[in-house]
Amino acid sequence: MASNFAYKNTRDFKFILKEWLPLEKVLAYDRYRENYSVEDVDMILDTILKMTKDLIEPGCDSADQFGVKFEDGKVLIAPSIPPIYKKLQQEGWCASNVDKSEGAVVLPQVIMFPLWEMFSAANPAFVPPFLCMGQGSSMLVQEFAPEDVKEKFLAKMWSGDYTGTMCLTEPQAGSDVGEILTKALPTDDPRVFKIKGQKIFISNGDNDFAENIVHLLLARVEGALPGTRGISLFIVPKLWINDDGSQEFNDVAPTGIEHKMGQHANPTVALSFGDNNQCRGYLLGKNPLENEGKGDGMALMFNMMNEERLVTGVHSAGLIANAFYNAKDYARDRVQGNSFTNPKQGRVPIIQHEDIKRALLRGKAIAEAIRAMTYKSYLDLEVAHWDPDPVERKRAQDEMDVNIPIIKGYSSEIGWDLIGTEAVQIYGGYGYCSEYPAEKLARDIKINTLYEGTTFIQSMDLVGRKWGMEKGALFSRWLGNIKAFHDNNCGTDGFEKEFAQLKKAVEAYGEIQKTMAGFMKTPGLLGLIPTYSKRILMATAQLYGGQLLLEQALIARRKMQELGQDHFDYKFYQGKVMAARYFLLNVVPEVAALAEVVKLADTSVLEIDDESFDY
Repeated sequence: MASNFAYKNTRDFKFILKEWLPLEKVLAYDRYRENYSVEDVDMILDTILKMTKDLIEPGCDSADQFGVKFEDGKVLIAPSIPPIYKKLQQEGWCASNVDKSEGAVVLPQVIMFPLWEMFSAANPAFVPPFLCMGQGSSMLVQEFAPEDVKEKFLAKMWSGDYTGTMCLTEPQAGSDVGEILTKALPTDDPRVFKIKGQKIFISNGDNDFAENIVHLLLARVEGALPGTRGISLFIVPKLWINDDGSQEFNDVAPTGIEHKMGQHANPTVALSFGDNNQCRGYLLGKNPLENEGKGDGMALMFNMMNEERLVTGVHSAGLIANAFYNAKDYARDRVQGNSFTNPKQGRVPIIQHEDIKRALLRGKAIAEAIRAMTYKSYLDLEVAHWDPDPVERKRAQDEMDVNIPIIKGYSSEIGWDLIGTEAVQIYGGYGYCSEYPAEKLARDIKINTLYEGTTFIQSMDLVGRKWGMEKGALFSRWLGNIKAFHDNNCGTDGFEKEFAQLKKAVEAYGEIQKTMAGFMKTPGLLGLIPTYSKRILMATAQLYGGQLLLEQALIARRKMQELGQDHFDYKFYQGKVMAARYFLLNVVPEVAALAEVVKLADTSVLEIDDESFDY
């Protein structure tokens, strides 16, 4: 089979949850303390691993080969997908971390997301449309819908009987959402509007197994302001639910499917709303006609979009880790060439060649950095939602706000690089063949650079918005946490070079910020801000990832010293230390290199004429 779920154990997840992150703090919250303890983590993770292997992985290849079909106006899902979804639905996984109904037993998101990572690794096209969209859309309904509207949709969304979507993109309006043309027209009911328009690239926009599909749709109420200020958010179900519980077609129809480079089993659908002027939607938030033409649709939708951006980090971590677990297994079996340092040894498995080990260690280090950044932010998400201390909630929310564009942009961008170059290359010519997993994982991960805003959009959110929040104080606190970690730990024996590089990177990052501030004030150089922003986002992730991997390495080194080389866990902890060492001494120095590039203030991008690209 081309695909292969190559996770052998859950050891790194257990390290993150039980040895690194303060999980006991989250489990002490009222929402969780009656149901879970730290001692439950091993059982939960091992159950998820087995479920992934037994249930999620087997349908991956057939789903990829079948893809999605559009016949007679209907979207047909790969036959292996509905049974997987139904099984998860029956066992309560479809809303296992978002159900807020009284008495619901839910997993903290920081525990739930190892499931999403492993599911993503085993069947990349399954998680984003079928689990993420349903849970994210139910969150918006829970937070912002009136009680009687919640009663119509929420229980079925939590159970998984109804799936959900987010509908933003239109043929003429991709990243520039303010240009959407979908209209909302008032009716006699002030909460209900007639909807008319088209949407494209809608994940799980239609399927042939759910009872109903709940679209969270952006539209402009007729008479509202232009641009993003006038956009509103609506609940637009495929089947309208009357007050007596009966259902009727709501004039929402698929018009086609997109044929994609990867994730072939993910139904990415073009939808038409209101072709017969019978499409209705419930307004969420303020009515712009009663609010000076201003809608709050974008602000409301960002609640879902930001969580989906974090999910992209989890999804990318799964695909990267699985690509390198597979490549490692292949490298152990593939015998080719002689050892460079001991040629008399004869032919050796390629995992003994230095460049293969370099590629594998680079993949391991970066995958673990992404995992650390993402899971740390999911811990912050729990704290921001449930901690009784408002100061602690704000601290966690601020940290998460900074981290979201970093995680989304870096994980997807570096994932495409890692799998498409390093993982494929480890296989040699076989890596380019569809019979081996690297080829599929490379094409499956590419969409993550485009989901929920391109990497450039994430970078401008970081540089153009997050840097300036609270007049720069918020990001200063974020950067100050890294400085404090360095100052408190830089004397640790055995990590002198690593901490030296972290300090150099922190100082270089300050130089980058100072130089960029200068561009803001210099005529003719303003355009250098978007010119450098994407590279700065990558450097920010390298800096933050370096801190987190060093945190983990300090724990791992202590464990190595306590346990000794004969202990079964020694190699695991050694791997954590070596991954951190590689990242700090090979990846983090790129921050200082970028500072030198930014200070050069090269304006060639600004000065080249469009016509010069013709030659």
